[in-house]
Amino acid sequence: MRPYRIAIVRALPGLGDLLCTVPAWRAIRAAHPNAHLTLVGLPTARQFVTRYHRYLDDFLEFPGFPGIPEQPLVVRRLPAFFALAQAQRFDLALQMHGSGENSNPFTVLLGAHYNAGFSVPGNYCPDPARFLPFLPAESEVRRYLRLLAHLGIPPQGEELEFPIRDEETRAFRRLVDTRDLQPGSYVCIHAGAKDEQRRWPPACFAAVADGLASAGLQVVLTGVAAEAGLVEAVATRMRAPAMNLSGRIPLGVLASLVQGAALVVCNDTGISHLAAALRVPSVVVFLASDPVRWAPLDRRRHKVVLGRLAASKIATPPSTHSRIPTVSVQTPAGAPAPENVLAEALALVRQCERRVQPLECQ
Repeated sequence: MRPYRIAIVRALPGLGDLLCTVPAWRAIRAAHPNAHLTLVGLPTARQFVTRYHRYLDDFLEFPGFPGIPEQPLVVRRLPAFFALAQAQRFDLALQMHGSGENSNPFTVLLGAHYNAGFSVPGNYCPDPARFLPFLPAESEVRRYLRLLAHLGIPPQGEELEFPIRDEETRAFRRLVDTRDLQPGSYVCIHAGAKDEQRRWPPACFAAVADGLASAGLQVVLTGVAAEAGLVEAVATRMRAPAMNLSGRIPLGVLASLVQGAALVVCNDTGISHLAAALRVPSVVVFLASDPVRWAPLDRRRHKVVLGRLAASKIATPPSTHSRIPTVSVQTPAGAPAPENVLAEALALVRQCERRVQPLECQ
């Protein structure tokens, strides 16, 4: 008997963009254990099919489409792509790519028997029975679980996942040996983010890193290769020594590094979702993005510190704290002060230290 074939459209570029849909993949697989699931995404997402082989079976590279900026449009590629997609004879195509203004027409052209997803009133809605209103102020994780529940697919938990391969664990152990890292005794400081509006200043990260070093933690600076200059700016502003691994380790080894950390301090970017997937405590600085949509759901393990703009999105006052002395760093208007972030970080570290079983923190 031919397996039920499902296409999942998620052509967004960020690590977090993909991680936030993992609970939906898990729910689909539980409801349809023999289905054939195809991810339609950007070239960088191809590796997710092998990493998440429990949930995904195949990959189609998104060719670009009018109005969708994540991939340059090459018009001559479209006929061959849609012919290939339609030959798959999908039973269901799930639009998990935003509000649907431009992604709904793309999804329908895949030729599935049924389509489901989100739409905005007044815009094209392929099937009112299977398309829900897009709510901007909604968790990305819960958004797609809501869609699946509407389709009769029950959730299998909201937790993110990131499988780490054996060879990545071995590479991390070699890193531990050569760099004299002590798992459980270091903090990952990640100052990067693709969008500059989401980047807290290097001097602020440096102040927090120094505060954590004073508390006895090793400091490891992480980032992608393109953020090398930004990460170096953090290192040069620190008083304490730091290990700079920016751009020097692949994603799977970075995941192992995060898994061994006592804490992650970062902007709202992919490593925040990676820490959530690995259940490693984190403090996430939100400057411009919406914390309702992108913040980790487990607020006991993951603390969110809001700048003025991020706080305005949820009608919440900006984060303040008074449990530690003021850090002498000039903070841009509207950005959280370093002492607020440091206070949350130290509180998380102490919270984990008080537990009898440290693995509960991770």
